[in-house]
Amino acid sequence: MAMTEGTSQVMEAKKEPIWVFGYGSLCWNPGFEYQQSITGYVKGFSRRFWQGNTTHRGTETKPGRVATLVEDKEGITWGKAFLISAENNAALPYLSNRECQLGGYRTCVVNFHPRPFYTSSTSSTTEKKDALLYIAVPENRHWLGAAPLPDIAKQILECQGSSGYNVEYLLRLADFMREEIPEALDEHLFSLERLVRKFASDMKICLKSLMGEEEEEKAEVKAVVPSYQFASRVPEKKLRCVNM
Repeated sequence: MAMTEGTSQVMEAKKEPIWVFGYGSLCWNPGFEYQQSITGYVKGFSRRFWQGNTTHRGTETKPGRVATLVEDKEGITWGKAFLISAENNAALPYLSNRECQLGGYRTCVVNFHPRPFYTSSTSSTTEKKDALLYIAVPENRHWLGAAPLPDIAKQILECQGSSGYNVEYLLRLADFMREEIPEALDEHLFSLERLVRKFASDMKICLKSLMGEEEEEKAEVKAVVPSYQFASRVPEKKLRCVNM
């Protein structure tokens, strides 16, 4: 695996369509335009919440924890790949700022394997593809490294940044995996999810409010509540009983 901070610039200079593999927030919030997206996996890596975040999901004094990949010969990490057109001049600079400048990630190129579900005799979507991968390594300034799962879960539950609460990042990723790739196994991710939900319940923390779902539900209810503001303008009518 060749890793370099200039990989995205080199691929962008080729002016060819580029696949980008997401395994964290890109799965449910890519934030850029793309031609196509497919679920699948990369080999030789395992997902871990070992990377710190001081912008989107934490602060300098209270960093959150987000996903990165660690090399694992037997590992398989599932996620989603996005095809960026050669004409899209905004996507890679956006990702470079989001993942590298702010997030502390580097880039490398890996083989992405589309999910077998996409198998088609007339389609090339099942062929493995070169994909750009953003990955954090221990040398970066945001690296937090391994810790007991309960400690990681509590840290995730307590932190927030400019993009929202750290817990939203974790739970939306777990939801994505469960809904889009139910056959995928990720004990680290789902163990953290279980612990976060348990701690939130013990501490009587409303996870819906941390994910912004309560406000969305209130807005939806408000939108469907009928208005009676014109009711007083309708003249009353008196009914008479008539014997037939």
